[in-house]
Amino acid sequence: MKKNYMDYVGALYGDSSKAEKLSKVSRSRSDPTYHTEDDEQAKLHVWLTREGIRHYAIPNGGKRNYAEAIKFKRTGVSPGVPDICIPYSSGSYHGLYIELKRAKGGKVSDSQKEWLAFLTQNGYLAQVAEGFEKAKEIVLYYFSLTKTLA
Repeated sequence: MKKNYMDYVGALYGDSSKAEKLSKVSRSRSDPTYHTEDDEQAKLHVWLTREGIRHYAIPNGGKRNYAEAIKFKRTGVSPGVPDICIPYSSGSYHGLYIELKRAKGGKVSDSQKEWLAFLTQNGYLAQVAEGFEKAKEIVLYYFSLTKTLA
């Protein structure tokens, strides 16, 4: 049986009823296998946390009101920065950035392509992952470069 987003959030917080209250993810598709980018990122976050891998999300996406948008722009938010940063060096890389997309149908914007190229040119592994499983593969590959996991 395939786990859904709430199963992962419930596992992280230890209580699926609490998870229901913490999350207001709306489903616009009737297909039960449809997962939003947020769903995929939540699964990645839970897995990384369970593995003891320090990471952080970069909250660039989403809709914001005008005042918030101005504040974020004024304080340095930059469109296109990848979604997740794993700040460990591995192999010849300074750290890992992952731009997470839905498993099906996600597109990489021009500003995201520019950031991925910039990060790659400056010694980071910067990859696009189509879904949680691909992101997990990238993380495991990344840490295999030094044979040590956080």
